[in-house]
Amino acid sequence: MEERLPRKLAAILYADIVGYSRLTGDDEDATHRRLSEYLDLVSETIEQHRGRVMHYAGDAVLAQFGAVLDAMSTAVAIQKELRIRNDPLSGDRKVQFRIGINSGDVIEDRGDIYGDGVNVAARLESLANPGGICISDAVRTAVGKKLDIDYEDMGEQEVKNISQPVRAYRVDLVNSQLQTDGSGKVTPGELPAVAVLPFTNLSGDPEQEYFSDGLTEDIITGLSYWRAFPIIARNSTFTYKGVSVRVQEIAQELGARYVLEGSVRTAGKRIRVTAQLIDGETGHHVWAEKYDRALEDIFEVQDEITLSIVATVQPELVKAEIERSAASRPGSLRAWDFFLRGMAHIHRFTIKDNAAARDMFQKAIDLENNYGEAWAGLGWGYVRDIDFRSRESRQSLIDKGFNAARKAVELDDSSALAHLVLGTAYVWAENLKLGIAQVEKCIELNPYSAHAHMALGNRLDLVGRTDEGIDKMERSLELNPRDPWRPNYMAYLARAYASKGDYETALVWIERAVNLRLDDADLQYRLAICLANLGKVDDARDALGECERLHPGQVSERSSWRPYSDDERNKRFFAGLKKHGLAV
Repeated sequence: MEERLPRKLAAILYADIVGYSRLTGDDEDATHRRLSEYLDLVSETIEQHRGRVMHYAGDAVLAQFGAVLDAMSTAVAIQKELRIRNDPLSGDRKVQFRIGINSGDVIEDRGDIYGDGVNVAARLESLANPGGICISDAVRTAVGKKLDIDYEDMGEQEVKNISQPVRAYRVDLVNSQLQTDGSGKVTPGELPAVAVLPFTNLSGDPEQEYFSDGLTEDIITGLSYWRAFPIIARNSTFTYKGVSVRVQEIAQELGARYVLEGSVRTAGKRIRVTAQLIDGETGHHVWAEKYDRALEDIFEVQDEITLSIVATVQPELVKAEIERSAASRPGSLRAWDFFLRGMAHIHRFTIKDNAAARDMFQKAIDLENNYGEAWAGLGWGYVRDIDFRSRESRQSLIDKGFNAARKAVELDDSSALAHLVLGTAYVWAENLKLGIAQVEKCIELNPYSAHAHMALGNRLDLVGRTDEGIDKMERSLELNPRDPWRPNYMAYLARAYASKGDYETALVWIERAVNLRLDDADLQYRLAICLANLGKVDDARDALGECERLHPGQVSERSSWRPYSDDERNKRFFAGLKKHGLAV
């Protein structure tokens, strides 16, 4: 039986120039220069909105996005900027694009995408007016009311090579109120932007230039998956390649708050990459790291270093912004600041901080009710309260967590955090299948999230896919060595090894977790389980005593804890406590 090619859901944008042959006939050189300039604009705008150009076909561009909202924002930004550029030109010299957008299944193979999803986008492009946008019903449904856009319903359209009619809509760019920053780019609020400068090749070998450039491009792409900070497009940052300019000047010129720069040096069969994150306003170093690797498989090394840098830089940016926000005057705080303060509290793992986190997220929502990430944070606070054994009923917290997480996804379906929190709510509601699906969506949106990989590994263990779960959890620990959730990750990994009967390895991981966070009652309880299963009764008793000291009543509360849906696995997990009379 022939193997079916892998498919995935994507938003597809297809843009084509109107009347290209006529334009080149009038003035081929001038038109080609203008076309190149406009194609650069289109590509840059696609990258700024987390899209990826798949190929150019003469005067046409095909791109894919992980989120429909990003594709729509890109199309509107392109057409508004082109309108500004075309305005001073006479009618016969204007370069106009038609754009079609669809959401559907695609086949990705050898750096390109294929399938009916792509074909429909191309056919929709032909239905658009010059300078206009035409979308499918799937796109209109996904965008909903998230953007203030008017549409013209074109009804069912018969399109070439597609068996079923396609419901099509033209976007009314005249009456749509999408805000731009004057350059045609859709503004993401006042979020701090990040510029990744071309990494410098220090090898003295021009042949190594491809590695430093490729590494830079991969880092830009990796950071762009993460929606918390806008990433300045490659076309803008690569203009500084080989140019000696102060970082603060570059940051000011690009409108970036943070600048990531680095260097690459090869010597024989070794390579050293340095990377540093700099505050573009002060010039102070936020973070720096050095990576020494053996040059065996150059592409594998490039991928591994990219992964390490991106996964580490993301939380370092949040940490820097939290510190900046903490120094702000209360009267000057924005929704973004309250969101950051909420994240700072939620990472401190105490009942008091969790309550403070919920308060901060609520204040962010009060300022901007359509702030999806703040709704996700609020939902996270509710489900975290279940861990802390809040006095509020478990079901009430699950319901509130669900409501906030669903609101977050409704407002911003491309938010990885929103899907992570919704998945967590599903797990507490004992719907592990949907919990896993939501976390897989989170990883699709942000492949570099250590927390998402750990959450997926944890849930795979809960449904009996423990070996897969362990692989995911160990990967998450590699992704971010400085993650504040690291002790939690180690505890989940310890439980997975314990469920396999490997209590020695489980003990290694839970002891590491306890040493990182000595004041965590939950970790002490998990330590007692491992010690009891290894027959270390006195040590297990001491751990239970420490658990009770840190959180009075925790031991008796934990007596009803059942991590697995499988009774046999639960019995094995708690067997040591019961055998030695330590279970309440």
